[in-house]
Amino acid sequence: MAMEQITEGVGNIALNGGADSVKKNRIQVSNTKKPLFFYVNLAKRYMQQYNEVELSALGMAIATVVTIAEILKNNGFAAEKKITTSTVGIKDESRGRPVQKAKIEILLGKSEKFDELMAAAAAAAAAEQADAEATEEQS
Repeated sequence: MAMEQITEGVGNIALNGGADSVKKNRIQVSNTKKPLFFYVNLAKRYMQQYNEVELSALGMAIATVVTIAEILKNNGFAAEKKITTSTVGIKDESRGRPVQKAKIEILLGKSEKFDELMAAAAAAAAAEQADAEATEEQS
């Protein structure tokens, strides 16, 4: 009986851990790989698709994640739902020993004005495209 409970408990841990690590709406931000607005625009697309986005970063990239979240909030696209901080042990290849790194996870949800703002941005982009094509035809 006790062995069955342990086996079930181990199964639940594996299931919960697995589900957490493969979130479809999570963006792991690096401050070296992509420009800032790549992540801002990706977060907008994730919010369109999933209604919320989780921004995650380690170490030096934490400032970048906070900046992305603030841009989205200050421009009216997102509302802050939850912020989680922790430390994680990562093996440092150069030193060959584990190193503790700070980690942040920021969960943002769509703001009330999100759909309206996205529609306005799409209309502005379409108008800009039409202007560019009209200018091209004249020359």
